[in-house]
Amino acid sequence: MKTGLDHRIIMEFIDDGSTVLDLGCGTGELLCLLAEEKDVKGQGIEIDDKAIFECVAKGLNVFHDDIDTGLPEYGDKSFDYVVLNQSLQQVKKPDHVLREAIRVGRKVIVGIPNFAYIKARLQIGFLGRVPVTPSLPYQWYDTPNLHFLSLLDFIEYCHKKGFVIEKSRYIGKKREVHILPNLFALTGVFLLAGEVKG
Repeated sequence: MKTGLDHRIIMEFIDDGSTVLDLGCGTGELLCLLAEEKDVKGQGIEIDDKAIFECVAKGLNVFHDDIDTGLPEYGDKSFDYVVLNQSLQQVKKPDHVLREAIRVGRKVIVGIPNFAYIKARLQIGFLGRVPVTPSLPYQWYDTPNLHFLSLLDFIEYCHKKGFVIEKSRYIGKKREVHILPNLFALTGVFLLAGEVKG
């Protein structure tokens, strides 16, 4: 199974033998990797029926639900990690979804596309068109993305809301980005340790 760099980074963030809830798990590639390589006890939530059938065929524990409605069936800190990889920008109420993820997980991992990537900026500035990049491969009329944010937007949002960013990694086309990630990274992966108390 081919593994993306974002999945590798997420796996580095997660301790062996942990419990993981993957929100918007898609067809379950990440959950499969975590089970095989990290001995994780994983569960997924997905809204797309076709993706759920693929997950079930892989033997994964996945429930059909809309994460925009929250996670009322899960108690506080009932998972070691909650993952939102490439799904936060697709939900209607990202603030509510992230607060619920932080409530349910001891730590939360968020992976987001960077809408301020340099090629996206150039496409808007010079071509006057909505950008299409490797991390944003959709046309304006068929994109699942509802919210368009940059890495800097997400970092500022976390500071404003009191969410603690414990680690962050940034990914370019083929490798990690260490210089000016808001300009040169296609995606970012963040490990949130919860909320600042007091």
